[in-house]
Amino acid sequence: MFDRVKRRLRKVRTPHEGGATSAARPAAERPRQHNLFEAAATYVSACAEDNQRGIDEASSWVSPEALSFGVNELACRAVIALARERDESPQSVARSLLGLPAA
Repeated sequence: MFDRVKRRLRKVRTPHEGGATSAARPAAERPRQHNLFEAAATYVSACAEDNQRGIDEASSWVSPEALSFGVNELACRAVIALARERDESPQSVARSLLGLPAA
């Protein structure tokens, strides 16, 4: 599952850095807007790979609050997907991932 996320993240372009403001440039030349889920996926994968440059870049795409929400949503979806894959409860999967004893 995470390999698919990583492959998709490799396709993410970095914003264009130029002199003109985005309003003055045609739509095709404007830097691409990143949504909070894209920022969260990039941020989490960069953290997993210990990639500080990726962490910093993803952190600049959205507000800290939006990034936090996106990371939380990603964690929930990942735990649910792993729970289905393992045929276990989300709680047992989450505890296992964190190295906690079974409840």
